[in-house]
Amino acid sequence: MENKIYAYSSSPHVKSQRTTRQIMTHVLIALLPACVMGCVYFGFTALAIIGLSLASAFLSEVIYLLILKKDIKTIIKEFDCSSLVTGLLIALTIGTNYPLYTPVIGTIFAIIVVKMIFGGTGKNIVNPAICGRIFIFISFQAMATAWLMPSIGSIIGIEVTTSATELTNMFETTVIPNLPVLDLLLGTGLRGCIGETCKVALLIGLVYLSVMKIIKIQYPLIFIAVEGLFATALYGFDFSYFLPSILTGGLFIGAIFMATDYVTTPNTKLGNYIYFVCLGLLTAGLRMATKMEAVSFAILLMNLVVPLIDKFIISKPFGFIKTNNKGVK
Repeated sequence: MENKIYAYSSSPHVKSQRTTRQIMTHVLIALLPACVMGCVYFGFTALAIIGLSLASAFLSEVIYLLILKKDIKTIIKEFDCSSLVTGLLIALTIGTNYPLYTPVIGTIFAIIVVKMIFGGTGKNIVNPAICGRIFIFISFQAMATAWLMPSIGSIIGIEVTTSATELTNMFETTVIPNLPVLDLLLGTGLRGCIGETCKVALLIGLVYLSVMKIIKIQYPLIFIAVEGLFATALYGFDFSYFLPSILTGGLFIGAIFMATDYVTTPNTKLGNYIYFVCLGLLTAGLRMATKMEAVSFAILLMNLVVPLIDKFIISKPFGFIKTNNKGVK
């Protein structure tokens, strides 16, 4: 009898003509509006951070595979762009007040330690970009206390002041940011990371990913809505906190581009609903308890819970027919 070799891969097992490279390319395209607005608001420093992070992501994966003695032509041919998505997300979730070597260190950690050591694309147990972001936050925590104010003038060298973000001020002083909804959506007057301030740009990315059927639009919206409602409840059901809670900080970029990662989300529809509802509750609770941004930590914690969700919420087998207690169909 002829011996057959079967290839085993981690779930979910989905047969499709769409490749990983095509999916990751769509995600990169969806992040372009946030990149553009980040460069407009924060200037050439933002562009340098994005470029360094992308280059670090690419080189980290290539060098790691070369060390494993893989052929360079094979590496380039099989490159699926997932590391570029990780690098770009790390760049967009830090501020321009960080040193330029910061995204390089964070990206190398995310690609080598979190992704490649576990086997590469599809085998990581937590989201690499989230881990890279948290690694930077813990390593350079002093930088997280002073953020640049977004300003179109920054691109031509006009000096801008730094201070805590509006979200942090809201937690510490319970004073609602005195900004119109349009400013909250556009990110004008909101201190923060390169890619998180302009919510309109992130929403454009969400619509694009939904139209291209990369993600299901209801999942990030559930995350955002639950966080806002629970934050409102924690503030004594004062609904004036709802919009500032969801439109300040990194909730949108986390909900749209990080929490929806295929590898670190449940395999069932019910599991995903539970996952994203819990993300909203956990984010609002951690924000209130720690008085700081906690989206990354909430997603990391829920990534670790996903195997349990998949264990207890199992999809029906193909061809399943429901029967009564007597075994009658």
